[in-house]
Amino acid sequence: MSISLLDGGLKLNIYYEESDREFDDDICIRIIEDCPEDERVLKFDETHLYITPDQACLLILALQRAMDQYRESSQEP
Repeated sequence: MSISLLDGGLKLNIYYEESDREFDDDICIRIIEDCPEDERVLKFDETHLYITPDQACLLILALQRAMDQYRESSQEP
């Protein structure tokens, strides 16, 4: 799955790295930054963050909670 952020300057590719099955952290979050130097958030054009399935579940839970809070606050008069 690919997600574009910051008007396309930051891209996240999230996938299961099957070749790393012997490690616990085989879910990869690949971060690609493609923007002018003065708009950069990271030091590198590309980096990889490997997380465990449990960490992926916690990330999903945190994002879901943030979305729930957003939806609740946007429905207030």
